[in-house]
Amino acid sequence: MATGKIRYWAAAKEAAGVAEEPFEAVTLGELMTKITQNRADLARVVLRCSFLVDGSPVGKRAHDEVILGDGATVEVLPPFAGG
Repeated sequence: MATGKIRYWAAAKEAAGVAEEPFEAVTLGELMTKITQNRADLARVVLRCSFLVDGSPVGKRAHDEVILGDGATVEVLPPFAGG
Protein backbone atom coordinates (compact mmCIF):
# COMPACT_ATOMS: atom_id res chain seq x y z
CA MET A 1 0.00 0.00 0.00
CA ALA A 2 1.39 3.37 -1.04
CA THR A 3 1.18 6.49 1.05
CA GLY A 4 1.19 10.01 -0.31
CA LYS A 5 -0.84 13.18 -0.47
CA ILE A 6 -3.84 14.25 -2.47
CA ARG A 7 -4.32 17.90 -3.38
CA TYR A 8 -7.70 19.35 -4.24
CA TRP A 9 -8.21 22.40 -6.44
CA ALA A 10 -11.13 24.81 -6.92
CA ALA A 11 -14.53 23.05 -6.55
CA ALA A 12 -12.85 19.84 -5.38
CA LYS A 13 -11.15 21.75 -2.57
CA GLU A 14 -14.46 23.28 -1.54
CA ALA A 15 -16.24 19.90 -1.62
CA ALA A 16 -13.45 18.14 0.31
CA GLY A 17 -13.24 20.90 2.91
CA VAL A 18 -9.42 20.74 2.83
CA ALA A 19 -6.70 21.71 0.37
CA GLU A 20 -4.81 18.46 0.81
CA GLU A 21 -4.73 15.31 2.90
CA PRO A 22 -2.61 12.18 3.24
CA PHE A 23 -3.69 8.90 1.67
CA GLU A 24 -3.01 5.18 1.70
CA ALA A 25 -4.03 3.34 -1.48
CA VAL A 26 -2.62 1.05 -4.14
CA THR A 27 -4.47 2.47 -7.15
CA LEU A 28 -6.17 5.70 -8.11
CA GLY A 29 -9.47 3.81 -8.19
CA GLU A 30 -9.03 2.68 -4.58
CA LEU A 31 -8.10 6.22 -3.59
CA MET A 32 -11.22 7.65 -5.25
CA THR A 33 -13.37 5.14 -3.37
CA LYS A 34 -11.75 6.06 -0.06
CA ILE A 35 -11.93 9.84 -0.42
CA THR A 36 -15.55 9.89 -1.56
CA GLN A 37 -16.87 7.58 1.14
CA ASN A 38 -19.38 9.59 3.20
CA ARG A 39 -18.58 12.72 1.14
CA ALA A 40 -21.42 13.03 -1.36
CA ASP A 41 -20.44 16.52 -2.55
CA LEU A 42 -16.89 15.40 -3.29
CA ALA A 43 -18.16 12.26 -5.03
CA ARG A 44 -20.20 14.43 -7.41
CA VAL A 45 -17.28 16.76 -8.13
CA VAL A 46 -14.64 14.09 -8.81
CA LEU A 47 -16.81 12.58 -11.54
CA ARG A 48 -15.99 15.67 -13.64
CA CYS A 49 -12.34 15.99 -12.60
CA SER A 50 -9.08 15.18 -14.28
CA PHE A 51 -6.13 13.85 -12.30
CA LEU A 52 -2.37 14.22 -12.22
CA VAL A 53 -0.17 11.65 -10.50
CA ASP A 54 3.26 13.09 -9.74
CA GLY A 55 2.65 15.71 -12.42
CA SER A 56 1.65 13.26 -15.17
CA PRO A 57 -1.91 13.32 -16.55
CA VAL A 58 -3.97 10.20 -15.96
CA GLY A 59 -6.00 10.90 -19.08
CA LYS A 60 -8.54 8.27 -20.03
CA ARG A 61 -6.79 5.35 -18.29
CA ALA A 62 -8.98 3.29 -15.99
CA HIS A 63 -8.40 4.48 -12.43
CA ASP A 64 -8.04 0.89 -11.19
CA GLU A 65 -5.06 0.50 -13.53
CA VAL A 66 -3.22 3.60 -12.30
CA ILE A 67 -0.77 2.31 -9.67
CA LEU A 68 0.29 4.83 -7.01
CA GLY A 69 3.89 4.78 -5.86
CA ASP A 70 4.98 5.48 -2.31
CA GLY A 71 5.21 9.23 -1.75
CA ALA A 72 2.96 10.01 -4.74
CA THR A 73 1.14 13.30 -5.09
CA VAL A 74 -2.30 13.14 -6.68
CA GLU A 75 -3.87 16.37 -7.95
CA VAL A 76 -7.65 16.59 -8.35
CA LEU A 77 -8.48 19.16 -11.03
CA PRO A 78 -12.07 20.19 -11.74
CA PRO A 79 -12.86 21.61 -15.18
CA PHE A 80 -11.74 25.20 -15.47
CA ALA A 81 -13.67 27.92 -17.25
CA GLY A 82 -11.66 30.32 -19.32
CA GLY A 83 -12.06 33.05 -21.77
